[in-house]
Amino acid sequence: MAGKLHFSLVAPEREVFSGLVDQVDAPGVEGDFGVLADHAPFMTALREGVVTVIDGNARRQFDVHGGFADVTPAGLTILAEQASEIGSV
Repeated sequence: MAGKLHFSLVAPEREVFSGLVDQVDAPGVEGDFGVLADHAPFMTALREGVVTVIDGNARRQFDVHGGFADVTPAGLTILAEQASEIGSV
């Protein structure tokens, strides 16, 4: 079983989310993408849409408006122009 992914979602005014999760799905400008632990590094611009954070059976969703996603060996960081939580399941 894969390890956990360190994920951080940052908006200009504050850090919206930070923690260890199983998966993050995000709206890239070239299409939606998912990131798991040990993903290959890449960087992409984001379009307006929903970022879904999956940890076990729990899901949290965040509305984002633009920004960038950066996947490194340390994890995934999303720098969003605007971000707010819209719910959890």
